[in-house]
Amino acid sequence: MPIAQSPKLILSFVPIITLILSLVFVVKVFDTSVMEGASQVALLVSSAVCVAIAMMFYKIPWSSFEEAIKENISNVATAIVMLLLIGAIGGTWMLSGVVPTMIYYGLQIIDPKIFLFLCCIVSAVISIVTGSSWTTIATIGVALIGIGQSHGVSTSWIAGAVISGAYFGDKISPLSDTTVIASSTVGTPLFTHIRYMMITTIPSMIISLIVFLIVGFISHNDLGQNVDSFAAALTEAFNISPWLMIVPILTLVMILFKIPSLIVLFLSALMAAMLIPITQPQIIFQVVSVSGEANLTDIIKGVLISCYGSTSVETSNAMLTELIATRGMSGMMNTIWLIICAMCFGGVMMGSGMIASITRLIMKFVKRTVTLVASTVFTGVFSNVCVSDQYLSIILTCNIFKDYYDKNGYEPRLLSRSAEDSATVTSPLIPWNTCAMTHSTVLNVATLSYLPFCFFNILSPLMSIFVAAIGYKIFKQKVES
Repeated sequence: MPIAQSPKLILSFVPIITLILSLVFVVKVFDTSVMEGASQVALLVSSAVCVAIAMMFYKIPWSSFEEAIKENISNVATAIVMLLLIGAIGGTWMLSGVVPTMIYYGLQIIDPKIFLFLCCIVSAVISIVTGSSWTTIATIGVALIGIGQSHGVSTSWIAGAVISGAYFGDKISPLSDTTVIASSTVGTPLFTHIRYMMITTIPSMIISLIVFLIVGFISHNDLGQNVDSFAAALTEAFNISPWLMIVPILTLVMILFKIPSLIVLFLSALMAAMLIPITQPQIIFQVVSVSGEANLTDIIKGVLISCYGSTSVETSNAMLTELIATRGMSGMMNTIWLIICAMCFGGVMMGSGMIASITRLIMKFVKRTVTLVASTVFTGVFSNVCVSDQYLSIILTCNIFKDYYDKNGYEPRLLSRSAEDSATVTSPLIPWNTCAMTHSTVLNVATLSYLPFCFFNILSPLMSIFVAAIGYKIFKQKVES
């Protein structure tokens, strides 16, 4: 239903200010437990403020908000199922010995001095091949966290390197859904879009890799003595075997054959679950708390718990014991709850027309190419703050500016690149965004802790504006009269 009267700009900012102040308060009060309910309440309260303003002052009917909320939540339904399967992978890959095996062999071959550099490179390669930053972070990212901890590297730095690499790959992979969405929304051919993104993406990645390399050499010390203790504890608790690498290899093969993500994640978790009683029978005893020989019922129970429940395997290394504890599908419930509340906020902000009012303010500053790109980038970041989802942010940003780019003769690839340089890469930096919530949960590192070290994600929007400012490879088409 069209909105009869657009909300005034000052009122449009009230729900956003309410959200920011609420989140600052709950983070200060609840600290690390903020995702257990306080953030969700803050999002719902801010949503209520938005609805109250729109209904009281602009007579917007409740049905408009209800439809907007339904549409927003339906847009992330697949992501919610994906989160549950990622939780299952976290449990089954750990208890089957897949992740411990990756950690064990990683300890033997990775030099701590170049660890952060390699984290970024490996994550980028995997993400390019898979087209998914989420899958990359949930699999290889978890293993790299374990390897890095054994070398005494800060988990915040590791998460920053992993996320930087994963989002580099996510941006330029032709298999990436965000890349396809950004290019198709504005009508740019996919590979034209990817080639054009290289202009801003490659320099951002090079700078990030240089920083990770320098930090690795400067900060490296003798904390790597934990490696031997980690390796010994791993071999005591798990049966380490290169054969276990068949699970990630087959997962990669399925992705290369373009099998849908949900099917890949399900089969990957299923393969690992089936391996648990075969490769790690001793783990079953700990999971189901039985002594002696486990019967078929105990085995099935243990496998199911590895998929959905919290598990803990005792080792001789306290740090390792904490690292390999899993939460399965149930560990994702706070994140899912938060995503649903975030979608409610994004829905009412769009349904009320407040997003549109703020956008009109942005358009007033568009005078030259650099201000146009800067406005597009700002809108992409701002959309991530408001609607809490990178896909919605990309679509919203492209739709807002598409007509302006067309009418003024700007190439559509400039718009698609600017949207990706902002909406895609900044999504893991907004604590209540679906991407940030997922990565924070999977890696067990708070968003605000890893944010300063996601150099690629921070540099990309700035690089987009810089390239526009110098006018490199930015051409205007002839406008038809």
